[in-house]
Amino acid sequence: MDWSSFFRVPLDHLPFVVLVLLIAFAVHEFAHAYAAYKFGDPTAKMLGRVTLNPAKHIDILGLLLFVIVGFGWAKPVPVNRANFEKPRMMSIIVTAVGPLSNLLLAFFGMLIYYLLIFNLGLDLGTGNPRVGEALSIFFGYFLQFNIVMFVFNLIPLPPLDGYRIVEELAPLPVRRKLAQFEQWSVFIFLLIVFIPPLRAVTIEPLFSLVQPMMTGIMEFWLRFFV
Repeated sequence: MDWSSFFRVPLDHLPFVVLVLLIAFAVHEFAHAYAAYKFGDPTAKMLGRVTLNPAKHIDILGLLLFVIVGFGWAKPVPVNRANFEKPRMMSIIVTAVGPLSNLLLAFFGMLIYYLLIFNLGLDLGTGNPRVGEALSIFFGYFLQFNIVMFVFNLIPLPPLDGYRIVEELAPLPVRRKLAQFEQWSVFIFLLIVFIPPLRAVTIEPLFSLVQPMMTGIMEFWLRFFV
């Protein structure tokens, strides 16, 4: 059996992909947990979630689905907004730092990549082809997946971060209306993903931003090295 047919990436790339996802998910959830703790909510701290240890954050099924179908999840960080001095504003910040952490990982990840290949000569043309190839594969996925996670989490559907931000910004009557539809969120999401006309006017415009963002980050740092 050709097991590579089950995955969206080449089988020999799986170690790089899994490592990238462990980092991206761990930093994303740590950012939520740390921000909530600093704002006065000890819930995540008591559960051991204010850590960069991936074992505390990874959901195995969510990780596998990301590798196989291209989207997945980590264990959500529990947050009790009642512990915040300013619940609405602080909830928005706690929510937003998750996807922003992935954007920052992508941004500074490419800086590290260029420092390695230009300053240490670890690119494909300076006598280190295997190291250079491994770096290219790892940081290619690192850039792509962190941008994808940034964009994906901005989709305003529960339980994604984009929805929580919209929910906090909405007036109370609107929030009550939104709460009525939360139970149907999984079905709505599946319809959007698997029905092409719906996908074309909802998530595809968002995901069309991934490649320009990747190119922009690469071009930003590259100008400092060439």
